[in-house]
Amino acid sequence: MATLPNVSNQPTAQAARKKEDVQLVSVRRLMWLRFKRNRLALYSGVFLVLMYLAAIFAGFIAPNDPTKVNGQFVSVAPQGLHFFDTEGDFHLIPFAYGLESSVDPATFRRMVEIVPEEKYPLQFFIRGPQYTILGLIKTDIHLFGVEEPGQLFLFGTDSQGRDIFSRVWYGAQVSLSVGLFGVFLTLLFGSIIGIASGYIGGIFDDIVQRVIELLMSFPQLPLWLALAALVPDNWPSDRIYFAITIVLAILSWGALARQTRSMVYALREADFVTAARYSNCSSWRIIIRHLLPNTMSHIIVIATTSIPGMILGETALSFLGLGIRSPLISWGLLLTDAQHVRVLIQQPWILTPAIFVIATIIAFNFLGDGLRDAADPFAK
Repeated sequence: MATLPNVSNQPTAQAARKKEDVQLVSVRRLMWLRFKRNRLALYSGVFLVLMYLAAIFAGFIAPNDPTKVNGQFVSVAPQGLHFFDTEGDFHLIPFAYGLESSVDPATFRRMVEIVPEEKYPLQFFIRGPQYTILGLIKTDIHLFGVEEPGQLFLFGTDSQGRDIFSRVWYGAQVSLSVGLFGVFLTLLFGSIIGIASGYIGGIFDDIVQRVIELLMSFPQLPLWLALAALVPDNWPSDRIYFAITIVLAILSWGALARQTRSMVYALREADFVTAARYSNCSSWRIIIRHLLPNTMSHIIVIATTSIPGMILGETALSFLGLGIRSPLISWGLLLTDAQHVRVLIQQPWILTPAIFVIATIIAFNFLGDGLRDAADPFAK
């Protein structure tokens, strides 16, 4: 008698294909899938990418020279683009009205009035002031603008007649890059010292922890101010930029070092570390090749949540006059005019850079929350 095969023990082709698909999904893929579920984190990441691209191509986006002082157009309110003129006629291409500057004989204040008869249509890829992209490419092509003698001040002008819209994007170059460079230095010192402290232990661990406790015992802002005050006033702008970056990084590596140290305590007795130790691997090789990669996901999350603190630190120092100085431009430096109540009442558009600071900080926080959840894809 013929025996029938045991059909119950033979998986179907569809079940085998599903099993194979599950096995092919890596941890990195699981992290990406979990990150995509957080819409706020995903949109925040896209926003930050666009912000950094805009900072790189700030000269292309800015229609005016950010350092040009124009005494005729001082403290001009934001000038919008118009599709309808004063007679109600529609224009397919938006335009900006002409501006006329005069002095009030009663108050001796400079007044700027709109000239309805003068219309300057918006033009794309127009030639303007020359600029350099990444210090390599020189060009004078701008994304948009109006022909002279027309003026386009989308965010208004400051007390010296400089275009705030152009200065915001040039300021993003400094403020956003300070966060990246500062966090890079923080990662460099904090991750290596923290991992070495947790793996080596002993006297080295005690010394490192006492140094971290000493740094963290001081109030952060006063210590920032004290270190920033040590920067000489006669230094060039680029040297001051790197000095402020180092000042911000000095006080930030301790928290990262402590977190990585606690993680290494749990990993140093793992089987792969024990096998590497019995294979006569040096301590630094074990740290660099085995412990550092296993803590990298958490280090990236910590770095993402540390960048907002760096940006706020630079903004605070520049706002108080101890950070970035002219001719460099930063968001904190742009907000120095907002220290006076009279300026805020008469020129509220001076606070426009604060909107970009707040939006960037919120985006980094949302991105950090998404990365923190994605760093442990097996958690529910």
